[in-house]
Amino acid sequence: MLSGKKNLDKMKKSEKDETITTTTTYGSRYFTKSIPKFELPEEGMPARAAYQLIHDELNLDGNPSLNLASFVTTWMEPEADMLIAESMDKNFVDNDEYPQTQKIQTRIVNMLARLFNSPKNCHSIGTGTIGSSEAIMLALLAHKWTWKKRRKEESKPYNKPNIVMGADVHTVWEKFALYFDVELKLIPLKDDNYTISAENVAAEVDENTIAVGAVVGTTFTGQMDPVGEINDLLIEIKESKGWDIPIHVDGASGGFIMPFMYPDLEWDFRLEQVRSINVSGHKYGLVYPGIGWLIFKDKKDLPEELIFNINYLGGSMPNYSLNFSKGSSTIIAQYYNFIRLGFDGYKDIMQNMSVNAHYLAYKLKESGKFELINKDVEFPLVAVTLKNSEFSAFQLSEKLREKGWIIPAYTLPANAQDVTVLRMVIKESFSRDMVDLLFEDIMGACKKLEKVYVEEPMKEKDHSLLY
Repeated sequence: MLSGKKNLDKMKKSEKDETITTTTTYGSRYFTKSIPKFELPEEGMPARAAYQLIHDELNLDGNPSLNLASFVTTWMEPEADMLIAESMDKNFVDNDEYPQTQKIQTRIVNMLARLFNSPKNCHSIGTGTIGSSEAIMLALLAHKWTWKKRRKEESKPYNKPNIVMGADVHTVWEKFALYFDVELKLIPLKDDNYTISAENVAAEVDENTIAVGAVVGTTFTGQMDPVGEINDLLIEIKESKGWDIPIHVDGASGGFIMPFMYPDLEWDFRLEQVRSINVSGHKYGLVYPGIGWLIFKDKKDLPEELIFNINYLGGSMPNYSLNFSKGSSTIIAQYYNFIRLGFDGYKDIMQNMSVNAHYLAYKLKESGKFELINKDVEFPLVAVTLKNSEFSAFQLSEKLREKGWIIPAYTLPANAQDVTVLRMVIKESFSRDMVDLLFEDIMGACKKLEKVYVEEPMKEKDHSLLY
């Protein structure tokens, strides 16, 4: 999110100041002057006063426990909180100063590579990132570089790279194409079909395609692209035309679901053309933001030219990242979860979330007011549209916000932009009781909206019922 510089000359004093002298809540205890919002104050204040002001202002934010918009983890065990607090002052890039933290990342990369079924003859390699966005950019950059090197060796043009993906991808894929000057071949969605197909991919790939993007757990509808079918297509193309096109699997939302819920479904490194996978530790990896992971199937999938060996922090350190400094705490928290929960613990949590998601989906469908988009509910996410309603999903979302529920309403990408969706992400901390409470509030909100938009004659509508 971008923020802009304010024109202070055109702002009223009350807009510029954090507080006003006559109404300062804690003025008699700590200070008597107003506090500027957009300029550094001339003087400081007591630590407790600064804390209280910010603490009270943050009360205006939504309640994370009622935030069904975000995939991001909002609760961890107290022991994890303690480890996070103890490691917040460690800069992960200082590997020579904090060697044990680097060893912990290596353990996590090994665990993930095996979780994603890295073949025994492959030397998988990976790194922690600032969420899946950095991971995706790094993966695609590596695939672009590999394609470019191959084209040079073949004495072929390498100035027109492209990437093929569906419109169900996260925004970061489009950012990559723009930022790194790669033609974006975006496959549009179709009504009642919100993922891509192998046939869609076949129509778009060519000798300049650096990679195909496949999503496991889409942001929009919680579905998955047919990775296996796309893999089979690309193998056929490689054998017939010689184009060795890799798949990058965006497992930001689904990468921590699939191994535990659907272990026999091949979507990962068991498939020949899947060369890299990203996953969000801060989503179903059950860690606070922001931590992501990028795993390459083999070290040859990451060109050595892209790795920087840095020695000015002490010992030599290989670095592949878009940023440099980052905190160690979420890496430590990820390791805590892995050894605390183990495979069976993650499986139990994933199954519990899935049961609650199915329960909510069933109740919404049985109400007769909603139609499920992700009918199979493969992931702990419920995406619905309104059925035969006089009010919109946006109005329902706004109405639910009055009760504290944060449920996004949005339109799907082209060519399905006429479909408006309400999405509810079910997390570990969202219990069966919470599902019942949410459903009751949804039905109550629908009833109030129906009274305004259906039962009352147009000229007699009492819009006060909406507020």
